Amino acid sequence: MPALAVVVHAGLPGAVARRAFPVLLLAFLARLLVNVLVTRSGVIEYGGDNLGYETRALEIVAAWKTEGLHFVTGDDNPSLAGIALPCNIFAVVIYLCGGPAPLACTAVVALVACALCVVMYRFARQLGATERAAFLLLAVTAFLPSFLLHTSDMYKDGFNAFLVVASLHLGVSIARRFDMHRALLLAALLWALWNVRPYMVFMLAMPLAIGLLGVQRGVSPRRLLAFGVLLAGAASVFAGVAGPLQGVVGGPVETMLHQLEIGQSDAVRESNGDGGSGVSFDDGGNVWSALGPKLVYTLFSPFPWSSGSLALQLGKIDVLIWYFLLYSAVRGARILWRSDRRVLLILLLFIVPAAVAYATAVANVGLIFRQRMPIVMVVGLLAAVLWSRNSGGERKSNSPALIESNRI
Repeated sequence: MPALAVVVHAGLPGAVARRAFPVLLLAFLARLLVNVLVTRSGVIEYGGDNLGYETRALEIVAAWKTEGLHFVTGDDNPSLAGIALPCNIFAVVIYLCGGPAPLACTAVVALVACALCVVMYRFARQLGATERAAFLLLAVTAFLPSFLLHTSDMYKDGFNAFLVVASLHLGVSIARRFDMHRALLLAALLWALWNVRPYMVFMLAMPLAIGLLGVQRGVSPRRLLAFGVLLAGAASVFAGVAGPLQGVVGGPVETMLHQLEIGQSDAVRESNGDGGSGVSFDDGGNVWSALGPKLVYTLFSPFPWSSGSLALQLGKIDVLIWYFLLYSAVRGARILWRSDRRVLLILLLFIVPAAVAYATAVANVGLIFRQRMPIVMVVGLLAAVLWSRNSGGERKSNSPALIESNRI
């Protein structure tokens, strides 16, 4: 509770924090309740990753007892490749609790989820949303069914969504007003994201480059220097220094391509397609064929008429909210197009490539239900732009005071 109070009051203005704290406290407690009554009780057959992350966290604790405390990476334990950060965080909680502690670990995940809601509010305000619209987005995000479910146990989806949205928030901040501290914080967030879901770093590369270099401005020496420092730092951290060119090319790029090949492979797609929510396409074995139908499933499933597990049926509640967000976002994007095309471009350069990338590997509606979560969050930001106009409030997307008040 104290940690949540710190997050809310540090991230939001005083009056807004006082209104938001009860909402986020309820969201925090709801996640703990779902953990006890749903995800750990076996009421619905869903997930499995949460138990895998718990097992890996226990392995980290065992390694600490023999080797001392240190950040255990995929180099130390191949099963941690791409998921080292959440597993190490869970390991810290387990270590402090003296044994398996799923509820305590869930409390950490729930705190990250509430922190994301705070970032969503700040990001929406930065885009010019009114306080009322931004607060509505905070509340909708906090109780979005898919987000609630996947932040009610030891999943990494909450960490992934938080890091993606926070990175884009910083990218937009840098696009509007360059600051070296923000660039360094962005590098730290990307390092963390690399240890949560590596391929998301590549999905963020283009929009963040636009934010750092700018679109409608000249490229200043400071921006070029910062861009070079960020790339060099990312290369040294992600790829190591095993060899100047071999390390850079063979490190992060190879990891990303390897993950893409695994996700698009026939074996993985067939495996993911097993069960009541599997879906297959007549693409002749080419993952880039039948892209239209794949995009429809990626963005709009589960459909109201779909049959499947109880979890899939419950997912239809979430998808109805998603349809409303998507409809509002399209109209909100038209408004942002007239006021700040550069920021709209940053957001679209994440939304569109991410949707296409997920479409090439779609094989299970339940999996897409989780994977598109960051896309849903970013689309929700565009929806808040429309809600601001509908609420009758004055949008001030280019107001220096507003931009300054949303600095990170």
